[in-house]
Amino acid sequence: MAAGAPHVRNRAAVLGKPIAHSLSPVLHRAAYDELGLADWSYDRFEVDEAGLAGFLDGLGPAWAGLSLTMPLKRAVIPLLDEISETAASVDTVNTVVFTEDGRRLGDNTDIPGMVAALREHGIAQVDSAAILGAGATASSALAALSRVCTGEVVAYVRSEARAAEMRHWGERLDVEVRTADWAGAAEALRAPLVIATTPAGTTDALAAAVPERPATLFDVLYDPWPTELAARWSMSGGAVVSGLDLLVHQAVLQVERMTGRTPAPVEAMRRAGEKALAGH
Repeated sequence: MAAGAPHVRNRAAVLGKPIAHSLSPVLHRAAYDELGLADWSYDRFEVDEAGLAGFLDGLGPAWAGLSLTMPLKRAVIPLLDEISETAASVDTVNTVVFTEDGRRLGDNTDIPGMVAALREHGIAQVDSAAILGAGATASSALAALSRVCTGEVVAYVRSEARAAEMRHWGERLDVEVRTADWAGAAEALRAPLVIATTPAGTTDALAAAVPERPATLFDVLYDPWPTELAARWSMSGGAVVSGLDLLVHQAVLQVERMTGRTPAPVEAMRRAGEKALAGH
């Protein structure tokens, strides 16, 4: 490389622990293929909180960006030079972009990814909603609902500590949040929009309570798919937004931020994700 020539930035990866299950490499590589970025690479690395700072410090100038999954989405914040307003709204970063001068910029593509996935299914606005669960994904769901829901959001949780956390996020995001005990979670299924943010198997018992005419379910899981709740919802004629929809749309935004190429190829990325899941 000639003296003074800019470095080629063409490396990216997903970090987390565990990481072997991540579909991010499949989606990002499909985007690179479609965009003709033959010299770009996207890998996965198992990294925990203790190893994150050392990993970041060891990256060279070829690195364009990183995707982050649990448990790194909050641990990374003190290691960054700047985070976006979206990421700051929920103290959660799932995307790091490296600038040419070496700065580390943090962003959150889960929130606009949720909004894009809902809009793709015709949901631009609802007058109320319900969230099943609490935690980082639920706070991102609340942030998405701040852009979609005009009225009350009811969060169904298992403890007062979780309830207090959701009320805190509601105040911070200017969303009207009411909390309810998980024992009454079947009531959530009557909302115009239900967002399930819980681990696999948690909502299985609710499948029998799906109403005759359900509205829209957004289940953030994608493997195994469909969940029992999503399957029953669909059989009852309700609209279902899947975790793969979210994964694809948040990855689309990551590809665009890291490569500078727009628009990212949504359908090629979705097909690659569906093929990978079908092979499990």
